[in-house]
Amino acid sequence: MKNLILIPILMTIVFVVSAQNAKEFYNTGNTKLDIDLYKEAIKDYDQAIHLDKTFAAAFYNRAVAKNSIKDYMGAIEDYTKTIEFNPENVKAYNNRGLIKKTIKDYDGAYTDYSKAIELKPDFASAYFNRGNIKALLEKPQEGCDDFNKALELGMNKALEYVSKYCKTKEEAQSDKSE
Repeated sequence: MKNLILIPILMTIVFVVSAQNAKEFYNTGNTKLDIDLYKEAIKDYDQAIHLDKTFAAAFYNRAVAKNSIKDYMGAIEDYTKTIEFNPENVKAYNNRGLIKKTIKDYDGAYTDYSKAIELKPDFASAYFNRGNIKALLEKPQEGCDDFNKALELGMNKALEYVSKYCKTKEEAQSDKSE
């Protein structure tokens, strides 16, 4: 009977110690990530995740590290896990979209950027990135709304893209008459 009482107490202690150790591995991984020791950071995030299977921030940062060493599929998997545990993480959607763009999964990238915008309508980077996808799909005029929105939200870099891809009303009408 005594053992039955001790089991829940011991399990609670193990969980608390594991969570504390998971946080320590996570923090050590962050330090390594900050100084570009990506593979070493990944090992620490692996340990943190091993100890806490729902540690969304560890999945996110491991994705950042994996992307840095061009492990694109591993990074996509980790961003997907981040989203599973924290579905409101707009940066995870945006970053996963960037990787999908890199591997030429333009539809997947477009979907991720759109979800980021849905969650955070003032997220300039997601508008800019989605505009780029539209331009890559040879629909640059459709990307203009996104480039203009990114510019409106303060992303000055979008001005170059507005100038490059967006036609004035007069230019668009001139194209139609030709």
